Formats: sequence, structure tokens, C-alpha cells
Amino acid sequence: MAKKNTAGRIKVLLAFLLLFGPALILIFISTRGCEHKFKVLEDYGKAVNYSFTDADGSKRSYKDFKDKVVLVNTLQATCPNECAVSFWHMDQLIYQKIRKNKKEVGSVRIISFVTDGNGEPVDDLESVRTMLEDQVEGYDPEIWILASGDSREMYNFENNNKSLLQKGEEYFGGEAYQELLLLLDRKNHLRMVHSGKSEGMIRRMMDHIGLLQKQYDKATHKKK
Repeated sequence: MAKKNTAGRIKVLLAFLLLFGPALILIFISTRGCEHKFKVLEDYGKAVNYSFTDADGSKRSYKDFKDKVVLVNTLQATCPNECAVSFWHMDQLIYQKIRKNKKEVGSVRIISFVTDGNGEPVDDLESVRTMLEDQVEGYDPEIWILASGDSREMYNFENNNKSLLQKGEEYFGGEAYQELLLLLDRKNHLRMVHSGKSEGMIRRMMDHIGLLQKQYDKATHKKK
């Protein structure tokens, strides 16, 4: 009789686990603690202490962005038709997400150094500003900032004996750096480099911006 009762209880337990087991597993995973595991971006070292003149003629520097995550790229007066980076994807996949999701990525800023196409700085940014105002929905010059300055200096990094300042006919204007996106953290350290020529690479950069934001959110949560 005792064996029958035990067998009955086992059957009831098995039935319970079959019905509610998956849900219990999900609850356990979601409530096991606040430590969320995610990829931490590599730190490639400190970037140059950059400075530039913005479209309003104001002098600005890295110190103005000490609490910001900064995405650096180049733009040309020939944009949006001919740019070193894919302008439409920069707008749609990065800028619009920053603009519309300020709670998650509102501290991100885009700094676009305007070049003549051959890597040389352009002093008059008015035509590019007008282009952004015409082409970009909800363009905010405090989020997407135009810069006149030494953009080559910004890209003066080496990793695995390879420089970002490579030259070649295969690159836009013969300068590889003009096609690259740099992700700088709040301490002005380089955290990621991606090509800005394709949708996939720009989308991946946005993913890495999200990872960096998660890292800061985690640190803030720990302090609280």
C-alpha cells in the first residue's frame, strides 16, 4: 500500500514538473540576481585630447564630453550622395535611435569631422549643416555635432601593428580613416572601431554603443 502511495506521489510530481517546469526555470533565471552577464568592450587606450570648432564657431574639446559616449566619424560636403560613410544608415540606425531613445542612449553624442573628401579639414560647415537639417528628421545639433579640425589626429591609433591611418586607392579619398567609426567612452578611451560603409557594420556599432551603456548602467546600479 505504501508503495502505491509513493508511486502516486511520484506521478503527481512528474505531472507538476511537466506542466510548470519550463515556467519555473524561467522564473529562476529572471530572479537569480541583478548580475547580468554581457560582453565588456575592450579598452584600446586613451584617445587624443581633441579639440575642434563647431558649426556655430564655438571652440570645443574632449572636456565638454567627459560624461558622454562619443561616436566619431567624417562627413563631406558631397553628402548624402557621396560620403565616406553610409549617411542614410548613420541617420536611421544610430542618430534616430539616440534621438528617440534618450532614456537608454541619451548620453551618446556624434561628432562628425567635415573633410574635403581627401582628408583635409573644412572651415565652413554651413553647407553640411544645411544638408543635415534638410535630410535628417529632428536634427539636433547638440546630439549630432559638426566639427572643423584635425580629424587625422583623432584616428592616430595602432593595434596589432596596424594603423587606422592607412592609405590606398580602395579607400574613400585615398584615406582609410575617413570610412571608420570610432567609439569613445566617458574617459575618452577608444572602445570600438568599425567601418561605416555598410549597414551591417553600422548596425553592429549601434549594438556596441548599447553594450557600453549597459556597462555604465550596471556600475550605477551597484553604487545605488
